[in-house]
Parts: sequence; structure tokens; C-alpha cells
Amino acid sequence: MLKSRRHSSLQFFLILLPLLSVIQAYSSSSKSNNLCMSATTGNNQMWYQKEISVTAPHRGCHLITKDVTTAVGSELKNVKIGMMNLFIQHTSASLTINENADPDVRRDMEVAMNKIVPASWNRDGTFRHTLEGDDDMPGHVKSSMMGVSLNIPVRNGRLALGTWQGIYLNEHRDQGGWGGGHTRRIVITIQGQG
Repeated sequence: MLKSRRHSSLQFFLILLPLLSVIQAYSSSSKSNNLCMSATTGNNQMWYQKEISVTAPHRGCHLITKDVTTAVGSELKNVKIGMMNLFIQHTSASLTINENADPDVRRDMEVAMNKIVPASWNRDGTFRHTLEGDDDMPGHVKSSMMGVSLNIPVRNGRLALGTWQGIYLNEHRDQGGWGGGHTRRIVITIQGQG
């Protein structure tokens, strides 16, 4: 048992080591607003991180797979096996994976979410946080329900999504929050081996 714990601790440290160099690179470059960084180790393991902004044209579910793969395409192609994490830095928008072919699925997802968490709860006393509009608190609930991050396997330089799977940005507000409009920031982190 003790031997396996030591082995697990060593594995954890070897995984954490490249991340520490990324954090160090970020903290030393944060004053220059550098939003793109990468690190590699001697065992052909690499980390890459980039922040992108995606504009949702309106409230609803929007397919953003191409936005993501275009933003990190040159880094992604170098990864033989790995993982990509997407993290949206907002509290009234979310990310999910679903059907990428039929646009009716995106429309139906929005309709279903509005039935599960109706805006009327903002007016009937259900919610107390109501000062930012009828869609704000329902947007927070939908964001928590759907999630703010995704993990997608990377295989041979490509996202290992299923044939009909795509990445959705789910915009839960009509007004787009305090930032004005519907521009949402997403941090993309790729870890893997080449």
C-alpha cells in the first residue's frame, strides 16, 4: 500500500510539474496581458493555454466548435493523445456538447431550459436576486445546471468528438450581462503528448 501511494504521489508530481511552469510563465507575463502560453517537458508532454472571445448573436445555444478549433488548431495538431478543457468565465452563460447537424436541437434546448427555469420566477417571489433583469437569475441557474467547463479528449491532433457532436456556447441572457452585448470569454487549456 505504501509503495503504491509513493507511486501515485510521484505520478501526481510529474503531472503537476508542467502545470507549475505554465503558472510561472503566466504570472511573469500577466503584466503584459499575454493571453497565450505554452510549456513542454522532456518527456514530450506539453501544456498550452489561450483565452478567446466568442460573440453570441442572441440568447440561445450556439455552435462554436469551429471557433475553438480555429483558435488552437496549430497547437492541437501537435498533440497525439491528450485532453482539452474549455472554461467559460461567466455566470449567466454555459458550455455543453450536443448535436451539431440539426439547428432545431439548439432551438429545442433553449425552449427546454426556459421551461425548466422560467423567467416568471423573477416576478413571482421565487428569486430575490432580481435587480439585473428577468433573465439574470434564471441565467445563473441555467449556467450552473449546464456547466461552465468541458473536457474533450484529443486524439491524433483532433478533438475526439462523436460524428454528430459539437461544442455549444449557451447564452442565457437577452441583455448579455454587465459587459454589454453577448461577448463571452473562454479559456482553452490543452494538455497532452506529441
